[in-house]
Amino acid sequence: MPELPDVVVYVESLEQRVKGHVLRSVRLLNPFILRTAVPPVSAIEGKVVLGLRRLGKRIVFEFGDELFLVIHLMIAGRLRWFASGEKVKPPGRISLALLEFDNGTLVLTEAGTRRMASIHLVQGQHGLDALHVAGLEVLEADLAVFAERLRSSNHTLKRALTNPQLFSGIGNAYSDEILHRARLSPIAMTQKLNDADVERLYHATRDCLREWTQRLRTQAGDRFPEKVTAFREEMAVHGKFGQPCPVCAAPVQRIVSGDHETNYCPRCQTGGKVLADRALSKLLKKSWPRSIDDLD
Repeated sequence: MPELPDVVVYVESLEQRVKGHVLRSVRLLNPFILRTAVPPVSAIEGKVVLGLRRLGKRIVFEFGDELFLVIHLMIAGRLRWFASGEKVKPPGRISLALLEFDNGTLVLTEAGTRRMASIHLVQGQHGLDALHVAGLEVLEADLAVFAERLRSSNHTLKRALTNPQLFSGIGNAYSDEILHRARLSPIAMTQKLNDADVERLYHATRDCLREWTQRLRTQAGDRFPEKVTAFREEMAVHGKFGQPCPVCAAPVQRIVSGDHETNYCPRCQTGGKVLADRALSKLLKKSWPRSIDDLD
């Protein structure tokens, strides 16, 4: 799922291309992508894009008459830009919608068959607020506010960081990177952290999000972002199961739960303990490794 750094770079790239330009038409290639009926999408055709913004993990286009087009990419949604003069080739069945501007075409795609990505068209700030889950924007918060939000309920750190009602824009990938940088276990409970742990997590969260946003900006350059993925070679632990931790060289471990995977370093984050995987640890029972020394 595109998270805060990815969405920020998407918004910045779109702002460079479509702000001040006319949206000529909206073509829905899959009717289920549009989740609202009033106002109709025809209401924004012929209007100028006044601005763009990020709303959590959503991308918001602002038009006149307080109309807002909101795109949520969810897990597999992606955007492609074709400038005027380029031949628009929507990629087969995965293309869901085309936004045709006076200077190019934006294509919304979604891999797979689950069709979770969505488009909403709402009017007025109240309509936009209704879509927003008010998670804390960590880059705009001080340590005290962050600590209060973190300890407002008792969850594992992994769950807390990825809960959009608690924190905005953080998902599976960057939560792994944040926790590795903070040297904290993904299953540590939020209300049991001491002040030093919370402060370390606060700075790790801000530094990680800022550094990755800048890194993705640099990688995109003047081009529209193309390789938007949750798995990047430069990441420390996310998607790196079995590979050496870049800090201590211990093999990265994982916890698999449904479609989600948590990656962590047992030496840097859990004091050498290999955390139980709900499926595999039950299957292997006594053969399940309890520490990194048992992995050999």
